[in-house]
Amino acid sequence: MMSQMKMSKVRLTDLIAPSFYKVYNSIKKNLFTHFWLKGGRGSTKSSFAAVAIVQGIMRDGAEGNHTNAIIIRRYANTLSSSVVEQIKWAIEKLGQSHLWIIPQAKLEFTYRPTGQKIIFKGADDEDKLKSSKLSKGYFKYIWYEELVQFEGMEKIRSLNQSLMRGGHDFIVLYTFNPPKSVRSWVNTESQITSVDRLVHHSDYLSVPRDWLGLPFILEAEHLKEVNPTAYEHEYLGEVTGTGGEVFNNVTIRPITDEEIARFDRIKRGLDFGFASDPLHYTECHYDSTRRRLFIFFEIHKAGLKNRLAVDEIKKQNKDNRPVVADSAEPRTIAEFKDLGLSITGAKKGPGSVDHGMKFLEDLEEIIIDDKRCPNTAREFINYELERDKEGNFKAEYPDINNHSIDAIRYALEADMRNRKLKTLNKGRIGL
Repeated sequence: MMSQMKMSKVRLTDLIAPSFYKVYNSIKKNLFTHFWLKGGRGSTKSSFAAVAIVQGIMRDGAEGNHTNAIIIRRYANTLSSSVVEQIKWAIEKLGQSHLWIIPQAKLEFTYRPTGQKIIFKGADDEDKLKSSKLSKGYFKYIWYEELVQFEGMEKIRSLNQSLMRGGHDFIVLYTFNPPKSVRSWVNTESQITSVDRLVHHSDYLSVPRDWLGLPFILEAEHLKEVNPTAYEHEYLGEVTGTGGEVFNNVTIRPITDEEIARFDRIKRGLDFGFASDPLHYTECHYDSTRRRLFIFFEIHKAGLKNRLAVDEIKKQNKDNRPVVADSAEPRTIAEFKDLGLSITGAKKGPGSVDHGMKFLEDLEEIIIDDKRCPNTAREFINYELERDKEGNFKAEYPDINNHSIDAIRYALEADMRNRKLKTLNKGRIGL
């Protein structure tokens, strides 16, 4: 009761920037499990995470719930100078230093009234981290600071599977400054939608100026003048890209059943798999008037035998509408025909790859439902030109991790050809 009375004298608006108010309420009400907090320099996302965790621990303790927190950085030697100090700051600003045991050497803080703990760990020794034990309660709060330093989502999932045990409500916070490259795993992952995930973006412009200080503001404004792209990346937290991204027109969002029911120009394409390479079948709708492409269905599987592949395609393509496939595999096309699929080979021809890629690049928008088509979303987002030994971008499109892109090219081949003919005819009329 005493701690709650003292806490009431501290206004959270003095500690949390306005852009985080809704996030704070979502954490307090356990509306989501995973909170992706990305943003630029000075956005206060890390200080917000610290306040949310300290407040959450104390609030849970007052309600009789023995929850704990574990705060993780990729390397243990970075803990003391970053998240440890951040949590100390939050405890002090909340006016609760007298209620916490904060040892000098041990990376473990203890809340005196209940014995709840905040533990700090590095991911250098993954086995040791996974085996973190508590004498009482469970880790409700898990915070990954500087997420970009971790190897990838597979490692994060592995850690979560070990740490998210023994309780029913969990709050997992991921804080990071988005890397420049669209291909970075954190940028790709943060675009994935989920009912149990909140993705939040912040920057210094939503933070009270006196919190940051005049020197910070002046430095940001100076960079904005001399190097706008660097300013957008560093201070606004925007993914500015490396310059090699091919598709800057991709939108990741749900495509509803109602939308699909209205689609009247559905196209179907198929890229055959080879041993470990996946077969990729796609269905999309092309709005030629607005030059928008909607991709809403995929089959993406490696080692799929021809008969099973045809069966799976026909489950979706019930009316056996024509499918355009890679013509480099005439025997496979013939076998698919024998198995009852309406299928033809793409006509291709000289320059067809370049023409098809430029057609897709020039569309107003490529809308991909990442729930229905996760592999398509991943390939389109991550597709970039490669560099040569001197660091310059190569002229040709890389033939790697592009199964869905090839399938889409085949599906839209007729539309691409018609557009090319219209362009040529316009040129002749102009002459």
